Amino acid sequence: MSLAGEGAVAIWHDIAPEGREVFYAWHGQEHMPERVGIPGFLRGRRYVAIEADLEFFNLYEALSVEVLKGQDYTARVNAPTPWTLAAVKHFRSVARSICRVAHSAGPAQGGLMATLRYDVPEARTAEHKAALLRQFVPDLLARAGVAGVHVLTADAEASGVATAEQKARGVANAVPRWVLLLEGWGDEAEFANLAKVELAGEKLTALGGEGPFDLGLYRHQITRTKTAWSAG
Repeated sequence: MSLAGEGAVAIWHDIAPEGREVFYAWHGQEHMPERVGIPGFLRGRRYVAIEADLEFFNLYEALSVEVLKGQDYTARVNAPTPWTLAAVKHFRSVARSICRVAHSAGPAQGGLMATLRYDVPEARTAEHKAALLRQFVPDLLARAGVAGVHVLTADAEASGVATAEQKARGVANAVPRWVLLLEGWGDEAEFANLAKVELAGEKLTALGGEGPFDLGLYRHQITRTKTAWSAG
């Protein structure tokens, strides 16, 4: 199905082994409810890798990118709770983008997710988006077992702001400029084969994309929807 809003925070990361138990408890019990409790945030989802360079993928959906640049979210990421400070020090190799939802379509929400991080030269962004929407995305949506296809583009300025939470992690964020999300509902092996063929770097290059192309395959772990809960 389509994403819940026109803004999204997309985050990929690893977790140090000694911090895994803390991460799971904090992320499900405090962090996700905290995020979706922010005005304008609508849904949060977490995925774990089937086959990917970074183990976890987190997706937060918001009404607009303006919500993600607004006072409520900014205040939250600059006032981490004690539990947050204890958990985020275990993060490794973080990639995070504050994104506009350039396109989102599909009949359902799938339990499998393929993410493709890549770039597009500035002069070719309009051409690339048009090419995606003209045939690439419709062709994907027509494939058996595809629940949704989503195109995200990073707000580079907003994504580059150093927050207190980022500083507490102690690692710099990579900022993926373009993100393709493919949701599926079938068997993992078939979905993986589909994603590897259809999201291959040469196909995106032919449409104006630029590598490196980082493809990750994930399965769903948890979804949190709108709540009045807040931390602190």
